[in-house]
Amino acid sequence: MQRAKRRIATALSAIAGSLLLSLPLATVPAHAASHDPIVFVHGLSSDSSTWNDWIADFEADGYSSSELYAISYDWTKSNVTTASTLSTYIQSVLSKTGASKVDLVVHSMGALSSRYYLKNLGGTSYVDHFVSVAGVNHGTSVASLCGWLYTSCKEMEAGSSFLTALNSGDETPGSVSYAAYWSDCDAAVVPNSSAELSGATNVDVGCISHTDMNKDDSVYKQVHAFIG
Repeated sequence: MQRAKRRIATALSAIAGSLLLSLPLATVPAHAASHDPIVFVHGLSSDSSTWNDWIADFEADGYSSSELYAISYDWTKSNVTTASTLSTYIQSVLSKTGASKVDLVVHSMGALSSRYYLKNLGGTSYVDHFVSVAGVNHGTSVASLCGWLYTSCKEMEAGSSFLTALNSGDETPGSVSYAAYWSDCDAAVVPNSSAELSGATNVDVGCISHTDMNKDDSVYKQVHAFIG
């Protein structure tokens, strides 16, 4: 009788072990790393392709393509118009990804429409980090070369009504984490200190040209660390 009981117990143990081994791996919860989606905003006379290098860098550092979005827009129009376009775009990214917030990484004039979105269109509720790279935050004397032709460029002139309103009060509103990276030999942002933002983490990256700022590897590493 005892031998029979042992045989039955052994058989049941073997069956239970086989069942456990056959359970699908999906029953074990996976905790994959995830990030806020990043929305990249280009500047004057440019398009989304200006971010190709950094998008590749972010992918190499663990971001998926479904977490990286670069918008293209009509840069000749007012930054107010672009801010509205950006607002719609960000809502579509949030809807597509299921995320509650995005990180905004912007270059040059892209800082103006993005900051208008944050200040005037409720953007602070949907943005976690804001990164300005060579942003024309307080205007540039170079804008006089094209201000007569494009509304967007005229708005970049120091003292313009657009910039006066944008920079009145709090330059870094909401609970967003702000950073501004600027070069001390940027020929497109004159004076160079115009790129700084009151209340932000302001970083002088050294002597890097305006068009190289959002392609440079050392600047990328600092931006990645700030967002991370």
